[in-house]
Amino acid sequence: MQGRIAPANAEWIAEAGQMVRSGALVAFPTETVYGLGADATNGEAVARVFEAKNRPTFNPLIVHVLGLEQAIIIGTFSPVARRLTDAFWPGPLTLVVPRTAKSDVSDLVSAGLPTVALRSPDHPVARALLLEAQRPLAAPSANRSGHVSATRAEHVAADLGDKAALILDGGPTTLGLESTVLSLVDEAPVLLRPGAVTVEAIEEVLGHRLAREDGSTDRPMSPGQLRSHYAPRAGLRLDAYEWGPDEAVLAFGGIAEKPARTVINLSPSGDLVEAAANLFAALRTLDASGASTIAATPIPRHGLGEAINDRLKRAAAPRE
Repeated sequence: MQGRIAPANAEWIAEAGQMVRSGALVAFPTETVYGLGADATNGEAVARVFEAKNRPTFNPLIVHVLGLEQAIIIGTFSPVARRLTDAFWPGPLTLVVPRTAKSDVSDLVSAGLPTVALRSPDHPVARALLLEAQRPLAAPSANRSGHVSATRAEHVAADLGDKAALILDGGPTTLGLESTVLSLVDEAPVLLRPGAVTVEAIEEVLGHRLAREDGSTDRPMSPGQLRSHYAPRAGLRLDAYEWGPDEAVLAFGGIAEKPARTVINLSPSGDLVEAAANLFAALRTLDASGASTIAATPIPRHGLGEAINDRLKRAAAPRE
């Protein structure tokens, strides 16, 4: 059975807010991907998120808030963290900061860590739902754990069935890549996951180079750090210049015309913004072709290309 999809209008958003307050799970669009939202202060509701996604409880969740006023109740924001929120909130930047002593967010959200991952989404439906729910929302991507992220309401329904009480349909997401995640636990910011805010944009605000973690771990301190993640059922082969007639092809820019089971070009013109927006929907479509292998052609590693390559690397990692 698939979950109930409803238009993201004022009436259904109000209904969704009431559902969140009662402890139910609601899927909703953000500018990045669809999220599966629960009242972040309700431990039982948060536990249902992990259960619905079959997500390991050591993998922390992102908490969505309206802005800094709500965020500083939950986390401690240094002057550098506040400079980053001034520049990028609301928007696709998640900051991992120390939890405050007065935070009432469930410990399960942070997998027992003394930190919390916070972001303020820049999507009218997400913001309206936060207003209606009157709660911070623990909201990972609305898909099975480790599978391709959902960028449309029908992706959520296909992955989660009726595990969400309601799916608010706001159409395809605009950015199509998850948020960039930075750790602000220590004095200097550290990149934990590249995403929809480019490293170059962050470094311009900071005025210096951004430190990085490898990000490949089985004990993450933030979402999106597991080695195998965002994966289709088919195997994924990266930096492919050749492919067989039975393979599906995930292409970028100008490519040679060669026989393939099916081809989707993320951006024939070589536009990384367009490619990012199309990535997850393309992976789902290629996976549905029945091909056992998807061959991905090279994608530049600058700007949003860094985040696209990060997702493809994790999608191609060995499955446990």
